Amino acid sequence: MLPSILLVGLVALIGKSRSSYPFPHALRPHLHPRLYHGCYGDIMTMETAGVRCDISNLLTCGIRGSEMFADMDLRSIRPYQTLIKEVGQKYCVDPALIAAVISRESHGGTALQRGWDSRGLKFGLMQVDKRFQPTGAWDSKEHLSQAVDILAENIKAMRRKFPTWSVDQHLKGGLSAFKSGAEAIATLEDIDSDYADDVVARARFYRSHGF
Repeated sequence: MLPSILLVGLVALIGKSRSSYPFPHALRPHLHPRLYHGCYGDIMTMETAGVRCDISNLLTCGIRGSEMFADMDLRSIRPYQTLIKEVGQKYCVDPALIAAVISRESHGGTALQRGWDSRGLKFGLMQVDKRFQPTGAWDSKEHLSQAVDILAENIKAMRRKFPTWSVDQHLKGGLSAFKSGAEAIATLEDIDSDYADDVVARARFYRSHGF
Protein backbone atom coordinates (compact mmCIF):
# COMPACT_ATOMS: atom_id res chain seq x y z
CA MET A 1 0.00 0.00 0.00
CA LEU A 2 2.79 2.41 0.91
CA PRO A 3 4.55 2.17 -2.49
CA SER A 4 1.26 3.06 -4.26
CA ILE A 5 0.83 6.20 -2.14
CA LEU A 6 4.41 7.26 -2.81
CA LEU A 7 3.94 6.68 -6.54
CA VAL A 8 0.80 8.86 -6.67
CA GLY A 9 2.56 11.60 -4.73
CA LEU A 10 5.56 11.49 -7.03
CA VAL A 11 3.36 11.75 -10.15
CA ALA A 12 1.47 14.71 -8.67
CA LEU A 13 4.72 16.47 -7.79
CA ILE A 14 6.14 15.99 -11.27
CA GLY A 15 2.93 17.25 -12.88
CA LYS A 16 2.89 20.33 -10.67
CA SER A 17 6.54 21.19 -11.37
CA ARG A 18 6.04 20.89 -15.14
CA SER A 19 2.91 23.04 -15.24
CA SER A 20 4.48 25.82 -13.16
CA TYR A 21 7.85 25.93 -14.92
CA PRO A 22 8.34 29.60 -15.86
CA PHE A 23 10.41 28.96 -19.02
CA PRO A 24 9.00 26.14 -21.18
CA HIS A 25 11.89 26.44 -23.64
CA ALA A 26 14.28 25.32 -20.89
CA LEU A 27 12.69 21.87 -21.17
CA ARG A 28 14.15 21.65 -24.70
CA PRO A 29 17.89 21.27 -24.00
CA HIS A 30 18.75 20.79 -27.70
CA LEU A 31 18.18 24.53 -28.22
CA HIS A 32 21.24 26.56 -27.28
CA PRO A 33 20.41 29.20 -24.60
CA ARG A 34 22.21 31.85 -26.68
CA LEU A 35 19.37 31.68 -29.19
CA TYR A 36 17.11 33.29 -26.62
CA HIS A 37 19.45 36.18 -25.81
CA GLY A 38 20.91 36.85 -29.23
CA CYS A 39 24.42 37.02 -30.65
CA TYR A 40 25.04 40.73 -30.36
CA GLY A 41 25.75 41.50 -26.73
CA ASP A 42 24.11 41.17 -23.33
CA ILE A 43 21.52 43.89 -22.68
CA MET A 44 21.57 43.09 -18.96
CA THR A 45 25.22 44.12 -18.53
CA MET A 46 25.20 46.96 -21.06
CA GLU A 47 25.44 50.54 -19.83
CA THR A 48 22.36 52.60 -20.58
CA ALA A 49 20.96 55.93 -19.45
CA GLY A 50 17.46 55.36 -20.80
CA VAL A 51 15.47 58.21 -22.31
CA ARG A 52 17.45 61.43 -22.53
CA CYS A 53 16.64 64.00 -19.86
CA ASP A 54 16.31 67.70 -20.66
CA ILE A 55 14.53 70.72 -19.23
CA SER A 56 11.27 69.78 -20.95
CA ASN A 57 11.44 66.12 -20.00
CA LEU A 58 12.30 65.57 -16.37
CA LEU A 59 9.49 63.32 -15.17
CA THR A 60 9.53 60.69 -17.93
CA CYS A 61 13.24 60.37 -18.65
CA GLY A 62 16.11 58.11 -17.70
CA ILE A 63 15.75 54.36 -17.15
CA ARG A 64 12.51 54.83 -15.23
CA GLY A 65 11.08 56.76 -18.15
CA SER A 66 12.03 53.99 -20.58
CA GLU A 67 10.48 51.38 -18.30
CA MET A 68 7.32 53.45 -18.00
CA PHE A 69 6.90 53.65 -21.79
CA ALA A 70 7.73 49.96 -22.17
CA ASP A 71 5.11 49.08 -19.57
CA MET A 72 2.50 51.21 -21.37
CA ASP A 73 3.15 49.21 -24.57
CA LEU A 74 3.34 45.77 -22.94
CA ARG A 75 -0.32 44.87 -23.46
CA SER A 76 -0.11 45.75 -27.17
CA ILE A 77 3.13 43.82 -27.69
CA ARG A 78 2.23 40.72 -25.67
CA PRO A 79 0.14 39.13 -28.50
CA TYR A 80 3.28 39.11 -30.67
CA GLN A 81 5.48 37.45 -28.03
CA THR A 82 5.61 34.01 -29.66
CA LEU A 83 6.23 35.53 -33.09
CA ILE A 84 8.98 37.76 -31.70
CA LYS A 85 10.74 34.78 -30.12
CA GLU A 86 10.54 32.72 -33.32
CA VAL A 87 12.02 35.50 -35.43
CA GLY A 88 14.58 36.32 -32.76
CA GLN A 89 15.85 32.74 -32.78
CA LYS A 90 16.03 32.71 -36.57
CA TYR A 91 18.29 35.77 -36.71
CA CYS A 92 19.92 35.31 -33.29
CA VAL A 93 18.61 38.67 -32.10
CA ASP A 94 17.47 39.03 -28.50
CA PRO A 95 13.63 38.87 -28.44
CA ALA A 96 13.62 41.50 -25.70
CA LEU A 97 15.52 43.83 -28.02
CA ILE A 98 12.99 43.24 -30.80
CA ALA A 99 10.14 44.00 -28.40
CA ALA A 100 11.91 47.18 -27.33
CA VAL A 101 12.30 48.43 -30.91
CA ILE A 102 8.62 47.69 -31.53
CA SER A 103 7.75 49.68 -28.42
CA ARG A 104 9.92 52.64 -29.41
CA GLU A 105 8.91 52.67 -33.07
CA SER A 106 5.18 51.88 -33.10
CA HIS A 107 3.99 51.36 -29.51
CA GLY A 108 3.09 47.80 -30.43
CA GLY A 109 1.36 48.93 -33.61
CA THR A 110 -1.12 51.23 -31.87
CA ALA A 111 0.46 54.36 -33.36
CA LEU A 112 0.16 53.15 -36.96
CA GLN A 113 -2.35 53.90 -39.68
CA ARG A 114 -2.91 50.76 -41.76
CA GLY A 115 0.61 49.77 -40.84
CA TRP A 116 2.23 53.10 -41.78
CA ASP A 117 3.48 56.00 -39.70
CA SER A 118 1.68 59.35 -39.89
CA ARG A 119 3.90 60.51 -42.79
CA GLY A 120 3.62 57.30 -44.78
CA LEU A 121 7.40 56.78 -44.77
CA LYS A 122 7.82 53.77 -42.48
CA PHE A 123 5.90 50.52 -42.28
CA GLY A 124 5.25 47.76 -39.78
CA LEU A 125 5.79 47.01 -36.11
CA MET A 126 9.48 47.97 -36.29
CA GLN A 127 8.91 50.73 -38.85
CA VAL A 128 10.95 49.68 -41.88
CA ASP A 129 11.72 52.60 -44.19
CA LYS A 130 9.79 52.37 -47.45
CA ARG A 131 13.10 52.51 -49.35
CA PHE A 132 13.58 48.87 -48.30
CA GLN A 133 10.32 47.94 -50.04
CA PRO A 134 8.59 46.43 -46.99
CA THR A 135 7.21 42.92 -47.47
CA GLY A 136 4.17 41.21 -45.97
CA ALA A 137 1.41 42.56 -43.76
CA TRP A 138 2.54 45.12 -41.21
CA ASP A 139 2.23 42.67 -38.29
CA SER A 140 3.14 39.44 -40.11
CA LYS A 141 6.03 37.05 -39.53
CA GLU A 142 7.27 37.80 -43.04
CA HIS A 143 7.51 41.50 -42.35
CA LEU A 144 8.95 41.15 -38.84
CA SER A 145 11.61 38.84 -40.27
CA GLN A 146 12.56 41.49 -42.80
CA ALA A 147 12.85 44.13 -40.08
CA VAL A 148 14.92 41.97 -37.72
CA ASP A 149 17.18 40.93 -40.60
CA ILE A 150 17.80 44.63 -41.38
CA LEU A 151 18.65 45.27 -37.72
CA ALA A 152 21.06 42.31 -37.59
CA GLU A 153 22.76 43.41 -40.82
CA ASN A 154 23.23 46.91 -39.43
CA ILE A 155 24.94 45.53 -36.33
CA LYS A 156 27.19 43.39 -38.54
CA ALA A 157 27.96 46.48 -40.64
CA MET A 158 29.16 48.24 -37.48
CA ARG A 159 31.42 45.27 -36.72
CA ARG A 160 33.01 45.46 -40.16
CA LYS A 161 33.24 49.24 -40.22
CA PHE A 162 34.58 49.67 -36.68
CA PRO A 163 36.48 46.51 -35.68
CA THR A 164 37.99 48.20 -32.61
CA TRP A 165 34.65 49.07 -31.09
CA SER A 166 33.28 47.03 -28.20
CA VAL A 167 30.38 44.60 -28.50
CA ASP A 168 28.11 47.11 -26.76
CA GLN A 169 29.14 49.88 -29.14
CA HIS A 170 28.46 47.66 -32.15
CA LEU A 171 24.95 46.95 -30.86
CA LYS A 172 24.18 50.59 -30.10
CA GLY A 173 25.67 51.63 -33.42
CA GLY A 174 23.50 49.03 -35.16
CA LEU A 175 20.40 50.35 -33.42
CA SER A 176 21.22 53.88 -34.54
CA ALA A 177 21.91 52.64 -38.06
CA PHE A 178 18.55 50.85 -38.07
CA LYS A 179 16.93 54.21 -37.42
CA SER A 180 19.08 56.49 -39.58
CA GLY A 181 21.14 54.25 -41.90
CA ALA A 182 24.66 52.84 -41.55
CA GLU A 183 26.10 55.66 -43.64
CA ALA A 184 25.11 58.10 -40.89
CA ILE A 185 27.51 56.45 -38.42
CA ALA A 186 31.13 57.59 -38.84
CA THR A 187 32.29 57.92 -35.20
CA LEU A 188 31.06 57.00 -31.75
CA GLU A 189 29.64 60.51 -31.48
CA ASP A 190 27.25 59.69 -34.32
CA ILE A 191 25.46 57.03 -32.28
CA ASP A 192 22.02 58.30 -31.33
CA SER A 193 22.39 57.70 -27.62
CA ASP A 194 18.82 58.75 -26.87
CA TYR A 195 17.46 56.10 -29.23
CA ALA A 196 19.96 53.33 -28.40
CA ASP A 197 19.91 53.84 -24.64
CA ASP A 198 16.13 54.03 -24.58
CA VAL A 199 15.80 50.80 -26.59
CA VAL A 200 18.29 48.95 -24.38
CA ALA A 201 16.50 50.12 -21.21
CA ARG A 202 13.15 49.03 -22.63
CA ALA A 203 14.69 45.70 -23.64
CA ARG A 204 15.71 45.04 -20.05
CA PHE A 205 12.13 45.64 -18.99
CA TYR A 206 10.82 43.19 -21.59
CA ARG A 207 13.41 40.58 -20.60
CA SER A 208 12.01 40.73 -17.07
CA HIS A 209 8.55 40.13 -18.53
CA GLY A 210 9.31 36.93 -20.36
CA PHE A 211 10.73 38.08 -23.71
